[in-house]
Amino acid sequence: MGKILKFGGALLAIALIAGAVFVFKILPVRADAKMNKVIGADIVVTADAAALHETLRVADLHADTLLWKRNPAKRHSRGQTDLPRFRDGGFALQVFTAVTKSPKGQNYEENTGGSDNITLLAFAQLWPMKTWGSLLERALYQSERLEQLEEDAGGDFQFVRTRSDLENALATDKLAGIMGAEGAHPLEGEIGNVDVMFDAGYRVLGLQHFFDNELGGSLHGVSGDGLTEFGRAAVMRAIAMGMAIDVAHSSEAVVRDVLAMIDAPLIVSHTGLNGHCDSPRNISDETMKAIADAGGLIGVGFWDGAVCEPTPTSIAKAIAYAVELLGVEHVALGSDFDGSVHTPFDAAGISMLTQSLIDEGLDADTIRAVMGENAIAFFLENLPDE
Repeated sequence: MGKILKFGGALLAIALIAGAVFVFKILPVRADAKMNKVIGADIVVTADAAALHETLRVADLHADTLLWKRNPAKRHSRGQTDLPRFRDGGFALQVFTAVTKSPKGQNYEENTGGSDNITLLAFAQLWPMKTWGSLLERALYQSERLEQLEEDAGGDFQFVRTRSDLENALATDKLAGIMGAEGAHPLEGEIGNVDVMFDAGYRVLGLQHFFDNELGGSLHGVSGDGLTEFGRAAVMRAIAMGMAIDVAHSSEAVVRDVLAMIDAPLIVSHTGLNGHCDSPRNISDETMKAIADAGGLIGVGFWDGAVCEPTPTSIAKAIAYAVELLGVEHVALGSDFDGSVHTPFDAAGISMLTQSLIDEGLDADTIRAVMGENAIAFFLENLPDE
């Protein structure tokens, strides 16, 4: 009997170890590889397009790199971004966005905030225990990861908090990283947490994600409501601190409310244009024009929900449509790299988009603007001085 018990105990230990290896080692890697695929594209980059791309300073308004269990300082064969691939693609600036909550069954039509996929991911990826039950702590942890990237990058990356930080990064050919939040639910209903997030390096505050929150309605929520009183207070505090407001997942009522109450330009960090791709992910062209007319910046996405077909050609057509609708100075890139989307190229392969923009008939100055200069100019204008 004793031998049987010892044998059973050994089997149980093996099973527990195997289970732990699956949950903590295998499952996060599989999820990352499955959800952030590079599907490829049949685009040949000509010598002329490659030469133009070499002169570009690429900038992108939205990537969820920090959500995943891979060291962003090292090259990886999964996912869509890391520092070596950003550098291969000619990136000068990247906004890194913190995802802190996403509902089960996430979709573009209707979601509630009653469930959360990120808790399991945080546990499986061995995030600190304090992040398991706190959205604020998840946001702070991801900003700490960006600080760690600066330490690990060997002088090739700068965590940008101020205008002078960005100027220094551009002058020294470092990748400039700006921290943004995908939804302001990490504020946890406390106005003082705007200051906490600002102190942690956040300079872009998305108001909603896939569900209504304390600030107001999501484009994919249930209410369609505008800003709450807390939402108004949070927006005003964020603007006063020097944060840019991102309405990429906000209801159109929220967008209208924000436009009516502030003079600062808005970001729509990752989106498509409804007139190009009639998708529930994309707000109306009329509202997009109102954002642009107020000086805002629209980041065109790289995935099917934004541009209908996840191809370089479709992305280029969406950009051309946005330029015609909004004016070239209001159009930028908003990839949603590593945002649980499938894209036709990773950060290293973004010269395929340059080729597609040439094929779409855009001139070099327009390509230069939308591929990076507009976003760089926006942050040079709107980041705090210190």
